[in-house]
Amino acid sequence: MTFTLTPLELCAGLSVVLALFLVWRSGSRKAKAAAEKARKGARLLSLTGRVLAMAGVIVGVQWLAITYKADTVLLLVVLGLPALFSAYTLTRALTVTTVDSRSRKGDR
Repeated sequence: MTFTLTPLELCAGLSVVLALFLVWRSGSRKAKAAAEKARKGARLLSLTGRVLAMAGVIVGVQWLAITYKADTVLLLVVLGLPALFSAYTLTRALTVTTVDSRSRKGDR
């Protein structure tokens, strides 16, 4: 039993294989894009949850210190230390830094 294919049949078969490959490749790209979008959303949600949890801990400790102990030094530490950390973090996040490129020969 031998198979004989005409050039038209061979071209049609290759076209079908090429079309299937392109469809598969397109689906693969869409799946990767959807997975990356989901990961970004999960990271943002995770970060938001951690920020809210830490804010709750800080507020709880501050509330306890203010409510049950009116010592001035303790109040300054409990209120000032988180303020220092958040000010440092915000300053670093919002500071614009530039990278000075070296001048080329002839530029002065």
